[in-house]
Amino acid sequence: MRRLKRYKPHFEEEIEMAVKIGIVGMNGIGNHHAACHKEDELADLVAVCDVVKEKADAAAEKYGVKAYYSLKDMIENEPDIEVIDVTTGGIDNGSWHFEPAMEAISYGKHVLVEKPLCHDIREARELVAYAEKKKVYLGCNLNHYFTEPAAKGKQYVENGEIGELVYCLAKMGFNGGEANYGLAGSDKVKGHPYFHMKAFLTHPLSVMRHFCGDITHIQTFSDRPGFRRNAGDVMASINSIHVKFQNGGVGYLLSQRGDAVYGLGGWWSLEMAGSKGTFCIENCVEKISYWKAEKGVPAISTPIVPEVTDYGTTDFNRTFNNRLHAFLEDVSNKVPFDQLRANGRDALAVLEYTFAVIESYERGGEMVRPHPLPALHGDPLFLK
Repeated sequence: MRRLKRYKPHFEEEIEMAVKIGIVGMNGIGNHHAACHKEDELADLVAVCDVVKEKADAAAEKYGVKAYYSLKDMIENEPDIEVIDVTTGGIDNGSWHFEPAMEAISYGKHVLVEKPLCHDIREARELVAYAEKKKVYLGCNLNHYFTEPAAKGKQYVENGEIGELVYCLAKMGFNGGEANYGLAGSDKVKGHPYFHMKAFLTHPLSVMRHFCGDITHIQTFSDRPGFRRNAGDVMASINSIHVKFQNGGVGYLLSQRGDAVYGLGGWWSLEMAGSKGTFCIENCVEKISYWKAEKGVPAISTPIVPEVTDYGTTDFNRTFNNRLHAFLEDVSNKVPFDQLRANGRDALAVLEYTFAVIESYERGGEMVRPHPLPALHGDPLFLK
């Protein structure tokens, strides 16, 4: 068992513990979370829940835990559960998040929600406010920056090796093309024009915000290719998004849902350029390159040789293990609520950006200011 430090005012106490967890929603993503928890020394998976009895029973047998068919029954029969992991899906992969998350919080449980935080922005705002009112941790699976390359990139930023932000370029989506296209048959996808925006933009926008800070202006041009139109597909699958950050830097995000094959940088790349240096992460988990801005280097004729760190990693799914473990560490260590990594407010921020993207698209590419985030109050036991 890992020894953790539980932080309290004026002293530290070392403890040994595992966090008791119940999962609600045992489709593919719920089973993936369960497998991660079973591997994690900080996790004690106690029960699983699904309204479809067969799914709950199959997962319970597979992971050696109890099965329940309502969240109320699971919580009331397993009072020692500390964390409810909400892995339900629904329309746009998020319409079933709000109700179980709110119910779990009403019982005083900490909650981790799959992305997007909610399907509806009004529900997301209410969920974040309710978690703050009840004084419980609310986290979201913003797993794309829980990687070794992202940690290295953050180190460059914090060490002052990037300097003042100039621009951020992000390219994230799915490799594909017309030959690989098939009209979606799922009701959570078909007929919903904003499925890709709501189900996926949480990830690239959260990574951009993680490195560059809050976004204050958004302008979007989105569309879908002819082969989708000919199939009667209404999804706005190509997103060209221009942003301005609060610190004055600018950014651009290109996202598409399997409409083409990505080139340089692979399916996931992020370049952050500043006054002192630039880094670029390729394929999310694989490698990061850093170029230092040095005096006396000609602007064009002499290429700058980058420092390249290649982690030899290709398994993107390990980001789930990393992110879930971080949540359990933070809960165990009783970190201040505003210091919980990938917390509800962080997830709300990127959902506000997503809805600003939708608004800009509906208004023909007009610039939109995202809805302001709730105020940070800070924990009086930790603020100095």
